[in-house]
Amino acid sequence: MRGAGIIGILLFAFNLGLSQAESDTIPSGNLSDTLVQNNRPVEKIESYAKQYDPRKAMLYAAVFPGAGQFYNKKYWKIPLVYGGFGAFLYGVNFYQGLNVRFKNDLYNLINDPSSNGGVSPDNLTTDQLRTIVDRTRRERDFLIILTGFFYILQMVDAHVDAHLKEFDLNPKLQLTVEPVMENNYMMGRSTGLTLKLRF
Repeated sequence: MRGAGIIGILLFAFNLGLSQAESDTIPSGNLSDTLVQNNRPVEKIESYAKQYDPRKAMLYAAVFPGAGQFYNKKYWKIPLVYGGFGAFLYGVNFYQGLNVRFKNDLYNLINDPSSNGGVSPDNLTTDQLRTIVDRTRRERDFLIILTGFFYILQMVDAHVDAHLKEFDLNPKLQLTVEPVMENNYMMGRSTGLTLKLRF
């Protein structure tokens, strides 16, 4: 009895699926560019997202920083990219200059300890110069690493931005902050703020 009921349900579902498949017409050809609805004429869909290829945007940003942002038509990001690179490269150049200067002072002081009373022109000893040379080298290397991360970040930004071109934001989307009061038997009365997302 139970098996007959299961077979009856399966036959009903199969029959329903066949009737649904017969009522929908699917044209032959490329389905990615067409919209089909119950025997209505086929309409072309112009996809805004197809204009922006994420791989191409990332490739442009990798070859020439800022070109991915230009490809995505986010022109306001290009000065940010070059400003970031300029700041990092200025810091690298600054610490490299300090490193070379103090390294030369240390070299001169080690080779001729009796000159200038055993101190550098900046009135520093060899131990102080070694500490400064290590610190400026460390700061320079850290800024070089940050420049590399910034290069990767602008590539990722171009890639993600090209992906989000197809993202359709609901106009009814709202995020509000509202006060809340709760009366809990265990904790007592509590007040606070909640973030409510409506869509």
